[in-house]
Amino acid sequence: MQTVAVIDYGMGNLHSVAKALEHVGAGRVLITSDAQVIREADRVVFPGVGAIRDCMAEIRRLGFDALVREVSADRPFLGICVGMQALLEHSEENGGVDCIGLFPGRVRFFGKDLVEGGEHLKVPHMGWNEVAQSVDHPLWHNIPDRGRFYFVHSYYIEAGNPRQVVGRGHYGVDFAAALAEGSRFAVQFHPEKSHTHGLQLLQNFAAWDGRW
Repeated sequence: MQTVAVIDYGMGNLHSVAKALEHVGAGRVLITSDAQVIREADRVVFPGVGAIRDCMAEIRRLGFDALVREVSADRPFLGICVGMQALLEHSEENGGVDCIGLFPGRVRFFGKDLVEGGEHLKVPHMGWNEVAQSVDHPLWHNIPDRGRFYFVHSYYIEAGNPRQVVGRGHYGVDFAAALAEGSRFAVQFHPEKSHTHGLQLLQNFAAWDGRW
């Protein structure tokens, strides 16, 4: 049976993610902060919630920045929400925070005065939103284009390489909802909270061989 390591650095909705992975039959799901267990896993999930400065402080304290670079290079790897943002180069949250830098680009604030069509939009962006699939990726299998997923975020990703953007969202501004490169895939939304489409994405991840 394959193993899926859910990285625990104290800043993620770990049990919801783990339960969703178990529900789709992903294999033996381990919530762990043990670097060796993570290295030996067949697949790795990197979730995250909260302030990016706190997340990056813990990631660096534990040496998980180097570990994430290592394990995401040779097996299926999924970043979720702040776990996705941490993979970028820099976030403007908390006055500016350098991140892991696996994907080029920056994490930007939606702003306090986000307006569209004369309507003020609430920040954080919280709720269901469409994701337009810009690339035919294995993790989109059996998920309709412009399917709706559940988001909770005040900051959005401005990708540095448009070719890595495999899903796009819109909330006052266009933003990268999903990024991919090689065996790495990352999403701004919460698949574990996105019902049918989210569970399908996790099932696709469990079956994906990491090639694209």
